[in-house]
Formats: sequence, C-alpha cells, structure tokens
Amino acid sequence: MNELSVNHLLGIKYLNQADIDLIFKTADHFKEVINRPIKKVPSLRDITIANLFFENSTRTRLSFELAEKRLSADVINFSASSSSVSKGETLIDTVNNILSMKVDMVVMRHPNPGAGIFLSKHVDASIINAGDGTHEHPTQALLDSYSIRERLGEVKGKKVVIVGDILHSRVALSNIFALKLQGAEVKVCGPKTLLPRYVESLGVGVETNLRKALEWCDVANMLRVQNERMEISYFPSTREYTQQFGVNKQLLDSLDKQIVIMHPGPINRGVEITSDVADSKQAIILDQVQNGVAIRMAVIYLLASKIKP
Repeated sequence: MNELSVNHLLGIKYLNQADIDLIFKTADHFKEVINRPIKKVPSLRDITIANLFFENSTRTRLSFELAEKRLSADVINFSASSSSVSKGETLIDTVNNILSMKVDMVVMRHPNPGAGIFLSKHVDASIINAGDGTHEHPTQALLDSYSIRERLGEVKGKKVVIVGDILHSRVALSNIFALKLQGAEVKVCGPKTLLPRYVESLGVGVETNLRKALEWCDVANMLRVQNERMEISYFPSTREYTQQFGVNKQLLDSLDKQIVIMHPGPINRGVEITSDVADSKQAIILDQVQNGVAIRMAVIYLLASKIKP
C-alpha cells in the first residue's frame, strides 16, 4: 500500500494499521533527509500550505512549518489573535478567503473539538488537525508511537502508562487510539478528578497509584496539568499533585527496571517531572521533538500526493 486510506488527518480514530505503517516508513526516509547537510527535498514545490492557529502553540507550529519548508512547500502563517476572527469573522469564511488564494492544504489548531471535521466537510482542501480542543492531536500521537518504536524496537506488546491530566488532554486520547491500534497495553494514571468517567470503555486500565503504574509500564508518558482549560479546581494544590503524581529521579531509580520517560511538552519542570528526570538518559523528550518534524513531513507528503492536480 503506497497511499493513505484518508484524504485528511483529522484524528487517529480514522486511520488503520496500514496507514500508520506507511506514515512510519515514510518518516524513516525523511528522518534520514533532515540529518543530511542539505536538509531539503523538492517534493512539494508546487503545493501551498496554510497554518491556521486559533490557539497558542510553539512546538507544533514550528514543527509543522519546518516540515513544510523541508519539503519545499510554500507556506503562509495565520494567527487568530491578529486576524479578522477577532472582528467576528466565521471559521468557514476565514478559511474560504484563504483558499481563494489557491491554498492546497490547511494545518489547523482550534479550541473547539471537531473543528477540523467540520471544516473538511465544507471546504475543498486537505485538512490536518494540529489539535482540536480536548478532542485529538493526531500528529503528536504518531510521533510518540514512532519514538517508542525507535527506542524499544516496536510498539506491539509494550506497556504504556499515560500520567496526569487525562480529562483535558487531546494528546491522551490520540495516544490511546494509536497505541491500542498497534497492539500496546495502555493504562492511565492520575487523580480521579482528572480521569474521564468512562475511560475504561476505550479499552485502557486505570491506576491511581503512580508507583504501581511505573512498576507495571515500559513507557511513561507524562502530561502537564492544563490549567488554561480548568474553570474549577480539580485538586487541592500543585504541591499536593506533585507529591502524588510527579516523577523524580529518586522514584525512577527505586524501580527495579529502566523505563522510558516521554513528555509532549511544554514541560512544567518540578510539577509532573523534575529537571533531573527530564534531562536524564531515560527521557526521550528531545527525540520526540526531532521525530515530530519527520512524522509531519511524512503526513504532509502522503496527503499532498492524494491532491488531484
């Protein structure tokens, strides 16, 4: 199979195993490209991509922009705070105005769940979801699985625990879908107030004791607490959260095995993980960032190859 089964990347739940294998195989090639002295390929010279970010982003936006430029695409960047959206323009009007400038692909981050799906039904362009509210963040889950595969050989059969604010996390949901699809065992761990009520129905285990979770897993993916999405207090204090669900070097060293530590960023050092954990040999956090560019190059390239001239 040399092409994706989808025309947009809206969420992991729309992909199959063959899609993920193809994205990873393509990313292997692009990873080799971005480690060459000349890091560019002319694959998408005639493709124009619009990056529409209606929510703050550093890593994801830079990663997508770099991936697009490495593929020689023409790139336009759009930030909602300085646009006509602040004057009351609707999402479809905004995007149609951009598409009328002959844009082929849209990378969008939006605070509302389902924004990418809504857009894909109304506009004639390939849509990549760069995070929609608390719903999904598919390229993050792909780069996380790719990083696990790189460090441990394969994802199938591995035990992965996702720790922290599962309730507000699009990274957690996309990761659960991606890891389950590839045959990994998944558990979530965090305060009960930050675990979705029906999370077991996704086929994952629930553990509220961090030490037990770490003793069980091969990989721990540490999520930050998303204070910006909280309208009420979900736990007494940050200090108490850190005492119960923060990982420090002492805790890691007391385990009877070496586990892999991941983090999608941005890290709140001293809250979910301490600096000596984030900077340790067990952490693959910067590998995730590098792999993010290769994965996003692969996704953009594969979707662009489905655009009819």
